[in-house]
Amino acid sequence: MHAAIIGSGPTGLFTAMALARRGHRATIVDRDAGPAADGSWERRGVMQFHHPHGLRQQVVQALEAELPEVRDALLAAGARLTVLPPEGGRPGMVIGMQCRRSTFERVLRAAAVAEPGVTLVPAHAGEVLRDRGRAGGVRADGRELAADLVVNATGRSGRFADDLRAPGTGADCGLAYVSRQYELLPGAEPGPVNGPIGLMIRFRGYLAGVFLHDNRTVSVLIARPSTDRALARLRDTAAFDVAVQVIPGLDAWTSAERTRPITPVLPGGRLHNTYRGQLDLDGRVGLPGLLHLGDAVCTTNPTAGRGMATSLMQAQQVVQLITEHGTDVEAATVHFDAWCTARIRPWFLDHLSVDADEMRMWAGEDIDLSRPLGSGHIVAAAQADPQLMSVVGPYLGMQALPSSLAEAEPRAREIYAGGWRPLVPPGPTRDDLVELITPLAATPAR
Repeated sequence: MHAAIIGSGPTGLFTAMALARRGHRATIVDRDAGPAADGSWERRGVMQFHHPHGLRQQVVQALEAELPEVRDALLAAGARLTVLPPEGGRPGMVIGMQCRRSTFERVLRAAAVAEPGVTLVPAHAGEVLRDRGRAGGVRADGRELAADLVVNATGRSGRFADDLRAPGTGADCGLAYVSRQYELLPGAEPGPVNGPIGLMIRFRGYLAGVFLHDNRTVSVLIARPSTDRALARLRDTAAFDVAVQVIPGLDAWTSAERTRPITPVLPGGRLHNTYRGQLDLDGRVGLPGLLHLGDAVCTTNPTAGRGMATSLMQAQQVVQLITEHGTDVEAATVHFDAWCTARIRPWFLDHLSVDADEMRMWAGEDIDLSRPLGSGHIVAAAQADPQLMSVVGPYLGMQALPSSLAEAEPRAREIYAGGWRPLVPPGPTRDDLVELITPLAATPAR
């Protein structure tokens, strides 16, 4: 079988290589021609390319299962496995990988270029070709490329084959952020962390974080409600530099004695939680032979780091179903849609609830105990009762679906009803930051 895969991001590259290793041919079509001769790579249209990424256990497992030498190449390129140390009789376990998105894509793309059976075509995919009522390939820069299977892996902003399935559902995440990458100076020790991915602290009105990456690099992030126009001034370098110097944790990581910045301050916005299945409004496969994959199916709030995990989980499932169903791609599509409904859509629904709760907390609202507790509140309650971690832990690692937290909800509700609330750490409030950065920022509030 010949598959035309539209999109050369991690999902498209991974899927192409996995199919090729099962005897299929895969042609990846994307207008991005890859890194330039001097090594630079702009990745136009991929806003998240230089922003923080937390690569979860599911990403490592997908690589180990399908592309083990890519995992090894990433480690050789400076990525590091995130290992949870042994505790209470539990052995140590790999729960992720510390790696920049740019490093991940460079290594994965190089492997795809060298993979027998995979061809990369730098072109714009305009439309799906039809042949006797099914997908027959793709038109790329005016040229027809015949294929037995067309995979839409165009990402969160793609509109490829938009009219061939039912509209999706979704909502704005409610936040925007700025980030900047830093490199540890020779001999400098890392700064403080409070979790496997690095550092994540919720202050009054904003979120601050540090993501650990490859080759002694980190991404420093400040997230705010997208409606907070005053904090939008943080995209200005002078304002960002002053803010990170006063936010506990970020100040240590960005100290001139510890790190140096290696990117500009990068804004991130227009973030949505979205879900869109494979079928049309009549519940049928809109065009047999056409599959949608990765962010074309589901996007979630990037601060939780679930995007690449859910995408590669999908890719593994598609490859397995194609192997099982052979040339009956329509049956594989129906089964894939059902699998996504059961295994991917719950994470989308979870984010709708968690993000709404987050916005209410940032606005100063108390927890509403007349409503079911959302995942974020249940997770936070484990600070008061660590025994809840037996339920919360598998959810945090995406080893159990959000519905698994129902077991812990009664105890969490009891904790909040008793008056406990998560401690807000000392540090500048949102109003403090606004007062500090307003005189410095060249960016007007908008």
